[in-house]
Amino acid sequence: MVQQSGQMGVLFTPLFNQNKIKVNLDTKKKGSLLLLTLLSLLLMAAPALAQEQPLKPLDINLENYQYPFPVQYLQFTEQGQQLRMAYMDVKPAANANGKTVMLLHGKNFNGAYWEQTAKALAGQGYRVIIPDQVGFGKSTKPEHLQYTFQLLAKNTKSILDTLQIRKVAVLGHSMGGMLATRFALMYPETTEKLVLLNPIGLEDWKRKVPYQTVDQWYQNELKQNYEKIKSYQTQNYYGGEWKPQYDRWARLLAGWTLNERYPIIAWNSALTYDMIFTQPVVYEFDALEVPTLLIIGQRDETALGKNLVSEEVRKTMGNYPRLGKETAAKIKNSRLVELDNVGHLPHIEAFDRFITPLLQFLKL
Repeated sequence: MVQQSGQMGVLFTPLFNQNKIKVNLDTKKKGSLLLLTLLSLLLMAAPALAQEQPLKPLDINLENYQYPFPVQYLQFTEQGQQLRMAYMDVKPAANANGKTVMLLHGKNFNGAYWEQTAKALAGQGYRVIIPDQVGFGKSTKPEHLQYTFQLLAKNTKSILDTLQIRKVAVLGHSMGGMLATRFALMYPETTEKLVLLNPIGLEDWKRKVPYQTVDQWYQNELKQNYEKIKSYQTQNYYGGEWKPQYDRWARLLAGWTLNERYPIIAWNSALTYDMIFTQPVVYEFDALEVPTLLIIGQRDETALGKNLVSEEVRKTMGNYPRLGKETAAKIKNSRLVELDNVGHLPHIEAFDRFITPLLQFLKL
């Protein structure tokens, strides 16, 4: 019987093993396909997972956030209080050309978002100065300050004076475009060239938007969080399309909302909103004397107070294709570069298309 069992084993085992091998092969194939599918899903989900990481609370002056270049500070007294204004001084990477470019940030940003621009300029031999305005980034957030563009321009000029820089090309983005315009009007002897990158303030919102008090701006800022910030930037800056590389700038603002001292940041934001709304530069473009370049992303629809007006009025605001042309016509010795299918932040969204005309203009 034992021998018979052995013979039966010899007779039947190969047939059983063939089926087992087939089953194993099919299982391995299915397993490999499942593994590949899971890996693909993980790779696709990685950016979203990265964005879903818990927000890091940020210090009021971003002490726990590292900037791309060493930060220095200008200390001064203004309106009865001691203030510090942060700035980065980026030296030419090679073959210094003796020229300096100053980069002025927008309302919802700080100097850190100029990193790629500064590296490109330094690589072409330029010295690059990148201030954080008072109330922004690593600079002081005062408990009280009467903000004006003239005051910000004066503070910015003090940095140049400290560094003994007598001539600069000034590039301003968004709110920084309004400040750059004011700077060029106040200090034409210092401003060699002016570059306006999707500046706000190309229209006078006071004529269409109901006045908001500082307290109203403040209450709105207190309600900010990551989801609201991301939603606003997606719709207003990036044409409804969010990409992982945009997230760091939304998280910079949102990280502040987790700080117990966030109300003072919200208060400074409210004060600067009032400054922007009540101090237009649109009526003074024809007084500019310096060579000026406007780089305008044509998809941009940014306008202050669009949420406070009717749909009919809203459609007339933030029309950058029209505003860019109108502004260029007002400024003597200006040129206009229009970037199709680009929104409010060309230097973030379409860097190559932004940096090429900028370098060409600076070299003229």
